[in-house]
Amino acid sequence: MAFFDVASGGALHPVARQALLASLDEGWADPGRLYREGRRARMLLDAAREAAAEAVGCRADEVVFTSSGTRAVQDGVAGALAGRRRVGRHLIVSAVEHSSVLHSADAFEAGGGAVTRVGVSRTGAVDSSAYAEALRPDTALACLQSANHEVGTVQPVAEVAGACRAAGVPLLVDAAQSLGWGPVPEGWSLLTASAHKWGGPSGVGLLVVRKGVRFAAQGPGEERESGRVSGFGNIPAIVASVAALRAVRAEADAEAVRLRALTERIRARVPQLVPEVEVVGDPERRLPGIVTFSCLYVDGEVLLTELDRAGFSVSSGSSCTSGTLTPSHVLKAMGVLSEGNVRVSLPLGVASEEVDRFLEVLPGVVAGVRSQLGAPEPQVEQRAAELVVDSLGKRCPIPVIELAKVFGEVPLGGTVRVLSDDEAARLDIPAWCEMRGQEYVGEEKAERGSAYIVRRVS
Repeated sequence: MAFFDVASGGALHPVARQALLASLDEGWADPGRLYREGRRARMLLDAAREAAAEAVGCRADEVVFTSSGTRAVQDGVAGALAGRRRVGRHLIVSAVEHSSVLHSADAFEAGGGAVTRVGVSRTGAVDSSAYAEALRPDTALACLQSANHEVGTVQPVAEVAGACRAAGVPLLVDAAQSLGWGPVPEGWSLLTASAHKWGGPSGVGLLVVRKGVRFAAQGPGEERESGRVSGFGNIPAIVASVAALRAVRAEADAEAVRLRALTERIRARVPQLVPEVEVVGDPERRLPGIVTFSCLYVDGEVLLTELDRAGFSVSSGSSCTSGTLTPSHVLKAMGVLSEGNVRVSLPLGVASEEVDRFLEVLPGVVAGVRSQLGAPEPQVEQRAAELVVDSLGKRCPIPVIELAKVFGEVPLGGTVRVLSDDEAARLDIPAWCEMRGQEYVGEEKAERGSAYIVRRVS
């Protein structure tokens, strides 16, 4: 099997494994105790904190360890908002943040706070000027990921941080996907990360709060970790996490060049090998190991299952995959195709031959899935001036498949009206028009669901 989903979480780095085993015998005691075993545990924890601070580019006393990256985000957002509640109750986030940030924003809004969600371009990048325009006198906090977890697009952190600093607003940066590649650009006030994203063990998160940032930890008071998080930390796991971070950083520059070349190969070859494919994300400002593309007329769950059978573990933001009824919020915010979505995130040290094998297997797998669903052949002769496609009760990607099947029967200037009650159609039909160079006229309310109107222009 080729594991191509390290953006979700990778295998334990060999250095982390060694550090974990070595520290199990020394780091089991309570580091708050004064006896010998406690002092040994405290030395390990302090050393890990110093190393983490060096990697992040901050002071050691600004670093606390949490039980997960999600916990770090939740504690960071809640603590910063509470610390600045006298300033106001306004929060800014981007529309493509990790769900942990968006869920925190939803909870804040439900409690009476105001939230501005800044949109993104079709490449998934925010416009720093949009953040500047969103800042208000009552803004307590702004949040921005360093790089997107689904499409790899790197965000303009330095520019947004500059705007926030000028307005006196702290910026929280979710650096989970990028910290293993290097420090986040300066200017942020709070930073979060998750160790299993860079080869550390799961169950370790990082929360950094710069000195001078007003921060009020929520929940019952605690003596540990500067009172910012609760619970007894897993010291061996923390040591292993920091060891993994230092190890991947040591090889990051060389691996970045190699992985970028491999993902460039995927970005270039997939559209050549597979018809009706959209490669998404910024082609230049992106993480080295992530490439994402969407295939028309493909059921996402079936596609991932077939790729798994062929020996490849990949991820998807498709609304067709199990566990979700709506498209990925990232793909939706970008306005790109969601059906048949595949995210490939390559692990450190992956062999070039594995990527070549993936490119050999992919066309046949996609063709097989399309065949199962009855996807259309090339366009047929023109007929009616207007057609109605009834896709009510049918789920992604069937509405788009049925649209494509009849589209060739419409003359230039003619329209197709697609009736659908599937939430994904609201995103996928406009994305299909964008890919095919056709005009998306718009959406109308229907007796059931909506009518999506497409005009043939070529």
